[in-house]
Amino acid sequence: VQLQASGGGLVQAGGSLRLSCAASGRPGSTYVMGWFRQAPGKEREFVSRFTLNTGHAAYADSVWGRFTISREKAENTVYLQMYSLRPEDTAVYYCAATTGTRSYSYSDERKYEYWGQGTQVTVSS
Repeated sequence: VQLQASGGGLVQAGGSLRLSCAASGRPGSTYVMGWFRQAPGKEREFVSRFTLNTGHAAYADSVWGRFTISREKAENTVYLQMYSLRPEDTAVYYCAATTGTRSYSYSDERKYEYWGQGTQVTVSS
């Protein structure tokens, strides 16, 4: 499975961005797709995830109510719509996918076998 993330950029605080993660290869083998982010000097952290067969979405507390994850099934693409962006949202955002077989929580990056290349999101104050 290959993941291609896009949609990052520079935005002012309070603005919006939409990230895309397109899956190719064998996207049907994946069970959950998610987004993580890594700010400078910090560890990578969970942002959101989407269970492909149920449509269930989950979010980190820090983005709940501001970010929305969704999927376009025909395009094998997962989106992360980000509203009310804050300077603390500045990070490299990574999309990831998992078959669900690894014994970690879905908010743990070690759960995910496949990773995209990352896209930079910068929020200015």
